[in-house]
Amino acid sequence: MSRKGDCWDNACMESFFGSLKSEWIRDKKYINFEEAKKDIFKYVGVFYNRRRRHASLGYISPAEYEEISEKERKPVA
Repeated sequence: MSRKGDCWDNACMESFFGSLKSEWIRDKKYINFEEAKKDIFKYVGVFYNRRRRHASLGYISPAEYEEISEKERKPVA
């Protein structure tokens, strides 16, 4: 794992950073580190984990997936 220059060693993170760059950052110019940090947190915490559809989850958002999983786990009374 983590051989220098080998993207296949960390394919999940490479995919995430590719999505971050193409879907969110694109040509944005940040004034300072704090602005970049807040914007990237917004991508991860608000968009990526709550609203963005993921192919690995059957094209639903992680929030929807959690909701469905929670309903399936609850015992029927």
